[in-house]
Amino acid sequence: MIKMKILQLDSSCWAIIILMVFLTSCDSFVEVDLPKSQLINTTVFEDYATADAALTDIYAKIRDKGLLAGTSAGISNKLGNYADELVAYGTISNPNWNFYNNNLLPTTADIAAYWNNTYNQIYAANAVIEGATNATNLSPNNKNQLKGEALFIRALLHFYMTNLFGDIPYITDTDYRKNSVVSRMATATVYQHVISDLEVAIPLLPTKYSSLDRVRPNQYTAKALLARVYLYSNQYAEAANEASVVLNETELFSLLQDPNQVFLLNAKETIWQLQTANAGQNTDEAAYFIFLSVPPPVVSLNTLLVNSFASNDLRKTKWIKAVPSSTTIWYHAYKYKERDFTATSKEYSIVFRLAEQYLIRAEARAKQGDLIGAKEDLNKIRNRAGLSNTLAITQAEIVDAIMQERRWELFTEQGHRFFDLKRNNLLDTILSVSKSGWSTTDRLFPIPQTELITNPNLLPQNPGY
Repeated sequence: MIKMKILQLDSSCWAIIILMVFLTSCDSFVEVDLPKSQLINTTVFEDYATADAALTDIYAKIRDKGLLAGTSAGISNKLGNYADELVAYGTISNPNWNFYNNNLLPTTADIAAYWNNTYNQIYAANAVIEGATNATNLSPNNKNQLKGEALFIRALLHFYMTNLFGDIPYITDTDYRKNSVVSRMATATVYQHVISDLEVAIPLLPTKYSSLDRVRPNQYTAKALLARVYLYSNQYAEAANEASVVLNETELFSLLQDPNQVFLLNAKETIWQLQTANAGQNTDEAAYFIFLSVPPPVVSLNTLLVNSFASNDLRKTKWIKAVPSSTTIWYHAYKYKERDFTATSKEYSIVFRLAEQYLIRAEARAKQGDLIGAKEDLNKIRNRAGLSNTLAITQAEIVDAIMQERRWELFTEQGHRFFDLKRNNLLDTILSVSKSGWSTTDRLFPIPQTELITNPNLLPQNPGY
């Protein structure tokens, strides 16, 4: 079922709260079957330090255990294997094989982990919303910030879940009785809730970042997500408008001309990123994707992707690295370059960056017939990569060119390739040729079998499973 976690603080975290020094590495959310404490609603949110710690703990869990984790478990890896960006290697114990072979089952452990971990994080966000709303000692600004960020998190996680599983429940409270018998709602309805949450969140969030490292979302982060949601739901005028708001904020954001600068910690192209767990630690993406010996231990870039780049594309030379043997060349993603600890952290995991907003607006403009504006945005991304302006002329040609540019620009980043193929009804066309195990019903993940048994209201199972 959707396992509702009651926010009950263990003894070590309670001691830290008393001292008002709450570390995000502390496991403050403990799974229990029934509510045993109302501490999260009555005490934690009466003090901003502890309330903020509860919120930052959610970010830590998103980074370490969520869909957006940069580890092997995250969708940057799993959907890269599921589509056509990555090739799996290693032994049969490699958990990538079920994704690479498109052989997911309702009993696949990774699928259950996605469902449970994500809904646990949604539950925690709802607890922050409720706790901040009911708190009597927080300032209005602190209440707004906590609620705005939690609403953004709730919208973000539901957005990814509906794109993976299709019809899903949209959870908005912490009533475990109600949540244990929820039903699924149509993706279009989920999008409506996502948009509504973001519209409420935006005025609650600050316009400026609270720190230079941009690890806490602001209004423009929520607008970046809103632009993506509008694009995915074919609301092109709205998508272009929201992307423009972000792109026009030149005091905060600018497109960097050196591709090697894009993924550095303090890059001005970053809209939002996830902070690493420890000082001096760099991204899990680099630690996972980079390999030093061959054959690759777990994954490599698909040569179909590598060979699709023009030879003079700077993304090929700067974001992809070859590891040759005497007879073969393998390639790995090299967007993040620091696979080990450094004196100070150099790279965090970027979730939203400016280039995507240019590509969102380019596509939205093209779909509305603004071909000149679409080409202007597309060419900004091409020119940064060292390429000349696009030769596309017709609307269809320009849209195709934008889709190809998204493939080159956003590879191995949070499943963009799979989602782009899916929303453009190209999964069967592309993956039935490049993947031997692809079936049309693979466009959706299965609902975990354990959830269907526990809560029959989640039936029916997705087609093909």
